[in-house]
Amino acid sequence: MNLSDRSVCVIVAAYNAQDTIERAVSSALQQEHVREVVVVDDASQDQTSTRALSRDDGSGRLAIVTFAENRGPAAARNAALERSQSAYVCTLDADDYFLPDRISSLMRVGDLSWDMIADDILIAPEHLQHREFSIVTAGPPRLSKALDVESFVRGNISRPDRPRGELGFLKPIIRRSFLHQHGLKYDERLRLGEDFALYTRSLLAGARFGIASTCGYVAIERSSSISARHSARDLALLAALDDEYLKNESRLSSRERTALASHRKATVRKYDYRRLLDRKKTHGWQAALTLVPTMPASVPYIAAETVRAKMSWLFEHRDDDVFLGFRFLLGIPEVQLQLSTAK
Repeated sequence: MNLSDRSVCVIVAAYNAQDTIERAVSSALQQEHVREVVVVDDASQDQTSTRALSRDDGSGRLAIVTFAENRGPAAARNAALERSQSAYVCTLDADDYFLPDRISSLMRVGDLSWDMIADDILIAPEHLQHREFSIVTAGPPRLSKALDVESFVRGNISRPDRPRGELGFLKPIIRRSFLHQHGLKYDERLRLGEDFALYTRSLLAGARFGIASTCGYVAIERSSSISARHSARDLALLAALDDEYLKNESRLSSRERTALASHRKATVRKYDYRRLLDRKKTHGWQAALTLVPTMPASVPYIAAETVRAKMSWLFEHRDDDVFLGFRFLLGIPEVQLQLSTAK
């Protein structure tokens, strides 16, 4: 591969995304270095493919792949990987979009020395996604930090003060040759955490994962997203994935083992909570409470999550700036949000 080749393929896995896919595709096609944008319509029941194609700029860079049956985001992304030819790949969720010059900024910071390079993400609540804002960065883009297996895995353990703030939400540019060299692709068993799985496997294989002091990705936080409505089965598969990693103890340091064990423990707590909610939905609270004695280690988490869920509605649609709900995934000091004065 030509080491000076900075061509990028943007992969968009889409399902019933007709309301947002045009913005996503346009933001990708407007980026420097983007040679391909591959949209994989995962058997949508709406006009996702038609809306995506409407944003074709005539450059020949946009391709639409349509699945006959729904196969999940991992399978959709793998199909795009197989089709594309660019030196680098990155994913863009169909609800989200790139800010101008995102790719070129990351390329300047990466300087071809990283296998994966990501930036901060601005998370915008769905009801405020059209609020005007600007991102202000102090100084030129630079390398903010590097992630290793331990720091990445620990960064995927949920915290009550950081809902949906796990590092698995990062959207790095990834060197294609690294994926090929190590036989890496998305795990199609997963419909939740497929990014976490790929990034963890990449780091275990020795990937150099850098974080830039920039923010060029906007994620729209939807209550209906897969990450917000995960099933007990999804969480069980994630816990089983940690078990797979932990079985290969010979390739793990003691700190990596501890981090993975902690992540598994946190995932099991989520799994227990989801089981409780599912039982309550189908059989009522009395039946759900009979599960509690079988999950004693998860009770404090379940209690805290129940209180948090009951209280969150108080702040959901407050219109003053204090409660707007915009937040950064990483909170890099150089990156600041400025909201327009118009409401």
